[in-house]
Amino acid sequence: MLESSVLLSAIQDQLDDFCRTRRASFGAISEDLYPLVDFAQDLLQGGKRFRAQFCYWAWAGNLIESQNWTTEERESSLKAIVGICAALEMFHAAALVHDDLLDQSDTRRGKPAVHKNFEQLHNDEGWAGSKERFGQAGSVLVGDLMLSWSSEIFGNALLHAPTAEIEKACREEFSRMRVEIMAGQYLDVLEENAAPSRDVSEAVARANRVMLYKTAKYSIEAPLLIGAAFAGASESCKAGLGKFAIPLGLAFQLRDDVLGVFGDPKVTGKPAGDDLREGKRTVLVGLTRETLDGPVGKVFDDMLSSRELTDDQIRFLQQTIVGCGALKKTEVMIEELGTESLALLEEIEIDYKAKSALRDLARFVINRSH
Repeated sequence: MLESSVLLSAIQDQLDDFCRTRRASFGAISEDLYPLVDFAQDLLQGGKRFRAQFCYWAWAGNLIESQNWTTEERESSLKAIVGICAALEMFHAAALVHDDLLDQSDTRRGKPAVHKNFEQLHNDEGWAGSKERFGQAGSVLVGDLMLSWSSEIFGNALLHAPTAEIEKACREEFSRMRVEIMAGQYLDVLEENAAPSRDVSEAVARANRVMLYKTAKYSIEAPLLIGAAFAGASESCKAGLGKFAIPLGLAFQLRDDVLGVFGDPKVTGKPAGDDLREGKRTVLVGLTRETLDGPVGKVFDDMLSSRELTDDQIRFLQQTIVGCGALKKTEVMIEELGTESLALLEEIEIDYKAKSALRDLARFVINRSH
């Protein structure tokens, strides 16, 4: 097993090497293509990498079930799992590029989002046309490019799968993850636009469905199941990891919702109240909306849908969320889901070191500040 710091360094090295080779290939076509790779590589620097870590420790925790492997097979598998983790991080970065564009979010990790980088390039070069449209086009292409790269890295890693059955199982989990996040992403966009015309009493249920598919399954469940599948884990172990993943993934998204409204910009890398500016219809918002009647509810909906909120309006919405008790209810939900998830983890039969690492990751996800 690798220490987490060594794992993260190996993943970063692989991503950097991959981007360098692709930059050289693009340069042979035209140097005008360099920004596609440069903006992608910049986004791939750092990050929490917890998806990769969940995948790795699910793999490492199940190697005991493959005691008949030779040393060479284990080393090959270790190299391959690093590649799988790198593919997950490339996929995640691609999703961020598209997500920022869909949400019209201008920053990511305290730096300009990819579409803003393309806007700046357009502006600096003094090109004709709309810099906004150029930014949109460039970010769509970078996101699509990174999606294809993630599949390429994943496919190359699976060339070292111990058996055809393991390769098939990993591909199925990877494919399911890609479909589910697209479904969750669309439902998220749909809710931002359709919520004011829908039944308020079902707002929380709709928000729960969005975060299940957009976040819980993609961020926690899929990495765990892919890692476990690559180790040849038993069906009972994979089922246990899935049960552990879902409440943890929901707690993760609820924490993200709280940070998106009340987080410190210096820590989150996003403007204060960014989710409110983007009109996000989260569980936090749904819980708030359930308490507001008639004209007050309409004012809340109108403000949330405007996408041009002033600082005073942001503060008003924040105060409304706190005053109606929605923030407190959300914090209780996070605690309950986190407790449930940690209890389910203890029931899974995997290597003790891996279980300890997963426990630490879970606590970080639940209590994170950014």
